[in-house]
Amino acid sequence: MSTSMIAGIVVLVAVVVAIGVVSYVAARRNRTSALREQYGSEYDRTLRHASSRRTGEAELVKRQERVDNLDIRPLLAEQRELYDQQWHDLQEMFVEDPGGAVNHADSLVMDVMRTRGYPVANFEQRASDLSVHHARFVRNYRAARDVAERHRRGAATTEELRRAMVYYHELFEDLLGPEPAATDRPIKMEVAREVAPPVREVPVRPDRPRLDALPPDDEVR
Repeated sequence: MSTSMIAGIVVLVAVVVAIGVVSYVAARRNRTSALREQYGSEYDRTLRHASSRRTGEAELVKRQERVDNLDIRPLLAEQRELYDQQWHDLQEMFVEDPGGAVNHADSLVMDVMRTRGYPVANFEQRASDLSVHHARFVRNYRAARDVAERHRRGAATTEELRRAMVYYHELFEDLLGPEPAATDRPIKMEVAREVAPPVREVPVRPDRPRLDALPPDDEVR
């Protein structure tokens, strides 16, 4: 084999390797972009707890595969109506017993998840499963759960409990939807900023203020 032929083969191999490397890098970037868009702040949280970007992204891909294998189903119309009424009752309960209302809200969200087909035995697993189709609400869900846990220790204020109710309500409303979305929009603002009040108008007695009419509070600490 002549020197020129050997040189040509070397160049060809180098070109093929270069194309492979470029394709690999492009595929990794595309996957990173897709995962960031799907998981929002949950992407950053997962990577903070992972040993590397590759490990963290692999964990997020595994979440998708796990949830795809679950029998997640939409609620029936009568189920949505029943849960909606239970939430309205919680809003009235909040006026007299904020802590009790938050604890019941946590249980109600878990009950909706169970009815839809999510395993609910472990909180972290619940949050991970929810992040696949409800990523916009998972950070607030964790914050609400933290307030509920601190209330059980007597360490949560009424304003923190009110915010926790708002957070639970956001996730509750999304879970009541007829179908899980294929992907969720990425988070556009920090969770600590003001969150929109519940959408539904809840009739209450004239002498009792609505939960979403309470004055704004400071950020949850």
